[in-house]
Amino acid sequence: MDPPSSLRAHFDRANSQKHSLETLSEALSGFQECRQLTERLAIFSANETEEDISSSDLRYLLIDHYLGELLRQDCITDRKTILQQAQLAYERYLKLLDTYDMLSKADSKLYQRYLSSRDDFSLLSTSDPTARRNTKIARYKQEQELKFKLKSLAQVPLALQNDDAASREFHLAEIQLCTHNTFHALDIICQELQIIALMPLTSPAEQPEEREEDYRQRNGAPSNNHSDRLDPPISQLMKNGRAGPILSKDGKPLKPFTLLDSRQRLQNGVFKADHALPTMTIDEYLAEEKRRGGIIDGGGQTGGAVQEADEDNLEKADMETMKAREWDEYVEANPKGSGNTLNRG
Repeated sequence: MDPPSSLRAHFDRANSQKHSLETLSEALSGFQECRQLTERLAIFSANETEEDISSSDLRYLLIDHYLGELLRQDCITDRKTILQQAQLAYERYLKLLDTYDMLSKADSKLYQRYLSSRDDFSLLSTSDPTARRNTKIARYKQEQELKFKLKSLAQVPLALQNDDAASREFHLAEIQLCTHNTFHALDIICQELQIIALMPLTSPAEQPEEREEDYRQRNGAPSNNHSDRLDPPISQLMKNGRAGPILSKDGKPLKPFTLLDSRQRLQNGVFKADHALPTMTIDEYLAEEKRRGGIIDGGGQTGGAVQEADEDNLEKADMETMKAREWDEYVEANPKGSGNTLNRG
């Protein structure tokens, strides 16, 4: 296979693998191989212009851009080193476009501003909230227009294969979109590098054996006589002053101690029933409830008995008779339902 075909095969394979996380390392290796092949074949030269690049070779300008995108997705290696490598890849991409004078006026100004402030580059250079908002809106609209243009050109794949002008227009639109994304990525990389610079320096991660060795030394255990028991031996407790006599033979305290009266309480807690025992009798409970007003006297058969009328009490009998007559007269004068006049039909 001739070298150009080999470059085309490597690029197509890496371009198809860059969309999956499972083939991320393969895609990264493929684009690195493509970059080496472009340098070996001298496809790009500083003495040429955009018109001197063939339409089929325009896509090889994006190799460094794809390398930067893939490097930013690496979260396993040292983050600072990865970001610096991605930054260099983006710089090579922009430098190559600037060599061929393929940057627009706005992108050229951004590139010059990036070169002047490489460590603190930001797309939003002003602190004015209104200006920052307008910049975000303008860049978002520009990105949507580039995506729409690229999508419209890609809808006719046969034209891209047979028409050299359509293929060239498609690759140039793709380069414009990637350039837009490159400046956005450089902005994010600069912010992340500034955050990493503020982080405290950390020593390399210790091995598990070293952490276990340090734990044993802090607890006074010899490293060559390790045991998996949780409680330390008596000899170690005696050595650290955690056991042994509290008072000397002369009655002097050998170490601090606290007098507790919990011996009888602990003993009573051990030798007791396994359920809660009552604290008073039923009579005591009823008496307490009556004292608090929880029991009402009366009721039952005695409270509900009807008293018999006294036939010898004529005055009371007359009162009951008059009361009954008045009720009968009231019932006759006010029949049932006579007062409900609202619901009548």
